[in-house]
Amino acid sequence: MSALLQIADLQLGLRAGGSAIVRGVSLEVGAGEKVALVGESGSGKSLTALSVLRLHDGRAISVRGGSIRFAGVELLDLAPRALRRLRGRDIAMIFQEPLSALNPAAKVGRQVMEPLRIHHHPAAGAAVERALTLLQRVGIDDPQRCFDAYPHALSGGQRQRAMIAMALACGPRLLLADEPTTALDVTTQMQILELLEGLAREHRMGLLLISHDLGLVRRVADRVYVMQRGLIVESGPTDTVLRTPRHPHTRALMAAEPLRAGLTFHPLPAVGAPTLLRTRSLDCRYRLPGGWPWQRRQLRAVAAVDLELREGETLGLVGESGSGKSTLARALVGLQGYSGELALFGQVLPGRFPIALRQHVQMVFQDPCSALSPRLSVASLIREGLLVHRPHGTPAEHLGAVERACTEVGLALDLLGRFPHELSGGQRQRVAIARSLVLRPRLLVLDEPTSALDCTVQAQLLSLLAQLQQASGMSYLLISHDLRVVRSMAHRVLVMRRGRIVECASAEEIFRTPRDPYTRKLVAAARFAAGEAR
Repeated sequence: MSALLQIADLQLGLRAGGSAIVRGVSLEVGAGEKVALVGESGSGKSLTALSVLRLHDGRAISVRGGSIRFAGVELLDLAPRALRRLRGRDIAMIFQEPLSALNPAAKVGRQVMEPLRIHHHPAAGAAVERALTLLQRVGIDDPQRCFDAYPHALSGGQRQRAMIAMALACGPRLLLADEPTTALDVTTQMQILELLEGLAREHRMGLLLISHDLGLVRRVADRVYVMQRGLIVESGPTDTVLRTPRHPHTRALMAAEPLRAGLTFHPLPAVGAPTLLRTRSLDCRYRLPGGWPWQRRQLRAVAAVDLELREGETLGLVGESGSGKSTLARALVGLQGYSGELALFGQVLPGRFPIALRQHVQMVFQDPCSALSPRLSVASLIREGLLVHRPHGTPAEHLGAVERACTEVGLALDLLGRFPHELSGGQRQRVAIARSLVLRPRLLVLDEPTSALDCTVQAQLLSLLAQLQQASGMSYLLISHDLRVVRSMAHRVLVMRRGRIVECASAEEIFRTPRDPYTRKLVAAARFAAGEAR
C-alpha cells in the first residue's frame, strides 16, 4: 500500500523555551487506509494533525525538527500559496470543536460551498445542489433549513455534521478527523462511519482518525498508534493492539472504558426520597427567521415533557442530535424560556429562575470552548462562581476550593494560569466540569460531560460523580450520546425524539428490553458503533 502521508520524527515545542510537546512522532497513512491516533487529552494528538496543514499556532509553537510528506511532497517546506491549494481540496480536516471552527457570521450553506467555490469554481446552482446533497448524506433531516441557518441556530450534533459535509465537499485524498463523532448520536455515528469507510474504499481516501473512543477505533481503523506525552508508545494492527496491548499506557486506556472499568453506582434512592426537580407539560419554542412579522414561524423544540428527578438519583437523557435534549437542559437551569410547570426543591418557579437557587443548580455545557470566557484564566473561571455566591470567603479559601476541584477532575495545577485557547479540548472540558463542581450544587445538569475526555479521565470523572452522590445526595441529569456511559451511571433513562419523551424506564430495562422501536434502534446502533458487530 502506497504511503499517502508520512510523518517522520516530528518534534514540536513552545517558542517560549518550554519542553517539547510532540517528541519524535512517526506515522504513516496509506491511500485507502484508515489509521487511528489515540491517547489521553493533552498528549499531542490534535497538535500532530494540525501540523500536517500547518494550522497550529505558529506564534506559540514551533517545528523543531522532522518531516511531513504528502504524496511525496514535503509540506513543511511548501510555500503558503501552494499549501492553500492543498487545504480543503487534497487534504481536509474535521476539527474537534465545530462552534469555534465555523464562522458565526456566515450561514452554514455558504460555508459548505466555500471549498467548492475556491477549488472547483462550479456554477452557483451546482454548488447549492452539491451542498444540500452533502448535508443530507451526513444525516441532516432538513438540509434546506440547515443550509439557511447560522451555526448558533443548530444543535451541537448538527454543527458537527455540517463541518463534516464541508470537509468532504471537494472529495479530499486525505481526511484528518479530530473526534469526528464526538457530538453525534449513535445512529448518526453509524451513518458517518459508513460514509467515511465507503469513501476510503471507493476513492482510496486516506483517513487519520483521532479519537478517545476505543469502541469506534475498534470498529473503523485498520491500524492504530497510541500516544502518551508527545510520544508514540505502541502501534500496530488495531485488533492486535487492542486485544493484546503491550504498553502499560495502552492497557490503562483499555481498562478505563466505562463498561470495562466495572463502575458501579449505589442503588436507586428509596421510594420516599424527596423530588428535587419536576416538570409538567413543559414546552420550549424557537422563533424561526424569515417571513413577515405577522407570519413568524416557530419551532417546537420541547413538547409537553413530564419528568421527575429525586434526590440522589441520576436520570439519563438520550436521543438523536436536534431532538431537544440541550434545550430542555437549558430550560431546567433558567437559561431558556418555557411554558408549563417547572418546580425545583418543592418550589414552583414563576417563569423565571431566582438567583438564590443558582448556586444549587449548575450545568456543564456541551461545547466547552464557547462556554469559557477567553479573557479569563483557568483559576478565574473556576473561582467565578465562588465570588458570586460565596463572596465572604477568603482568597485562601477560594484558592483551596479551586485546587481541590482541579485535582478531582484530573486537571494539573500548573494549568491554573493558562487561558482556554492554550488548553486541549479535553482540558477545557475538565475546566468546565471543575467550575460546576466547585460550588457543590444539589442538582448538576451534565450535557455531554465526557464527550471530549479520554477513557482514563472518563472513568475518573464518573467515579468522582458517584462518590459525590453517595456522600452528599447530589442529583444528576446526564445527557450523553455515549450509551455505555449512561448505562454505567444512570438509575433511570428518558429517551427523547423530536422534542417528546418516547420511553422512560430503568437503565437495565432500556438496554435489555427496550419497548419503543426508536429506543431499539438507538441501542442497536450503539452496539454497532462500539464494535460489537465487527
